[in-house]
Amino acid sequence: MKRFVAVAGNIGVGKSTLVTLLCQRLGWQPFFEPVDENPYLADFYQDMRAWAFHSQIFFLTRRLRIHHQLVGHPTSAIQDRSVYEDAEIFAHNLYRQGLVGERDYRSYRELYQVLTELLPPPDLVIYLRASVPTLLERIQLRGRDFERAISAEYLAQLNALYEEWIARFSLCPVLTVPADQLNYVSNHQHLDLIAEKIHEKLTGKEEVVFGADEMTPMFLETG
Repeated sequence: MKRFVAVAGNIGVGKSTLVTLLCQRLGWQPFFEPVDENPYLADFYQDMRAWAFHSQIFFLTRRLRIHHQLVGHPTSAIQDRSVYEDAEIFAHNLYRQGLVGERDYRSYRELYQVLTELLPPPDLVIYLRASVPTLLERIQLRGRDFERAISAEYLAQLNALYEEWIARFSLCPVLTVPADQLNYVSNHQHLDLIAEKIHEKLTGKEEVVFGADEMTPMFLETG
């Protein structure tokens, strides 16, 4: 059966890496976030107020196009960041900070709501949860010049919005992965464990997050 999975999480958490490894492991098709193609991104990090709306519109349109392609793709696929995060996390945060004005934000939300209502949701969202120190360390390691100015405060604001969003998200099942503890790059057992939990979620087993022991899942009631 064809499956559509989206990997969600903050900047630097390891979404692209997990998408690559899972697609190699499962034989699925990866669809990556168009970060390097965004002509506004470097300008945005230099002057967020001037370029926030432009950057978010670009991300929204590209993500909607990718979502549409995924729905029609003939094989199972994994998306690097979902369309929901653009609106519920990044655009929302920019609006709260006053970096996107009321008029622009209302237009953005209307566009987002109309278009996402026309698209079916993923079969599963994998939410990578990580602390700010972990995010900062990984951002430095990947060495993108335009990301060096990202502050711990900004990442903390996004983390808070991610937690609020994932708590109310109900369009499809969610698998929450503690990215601070699980090193799926160097530890194949961790990658195998994530792949196993993906299978369980997609086949309708009870909701799972990972517990303090990184190799022991904690089962929660579905709600």
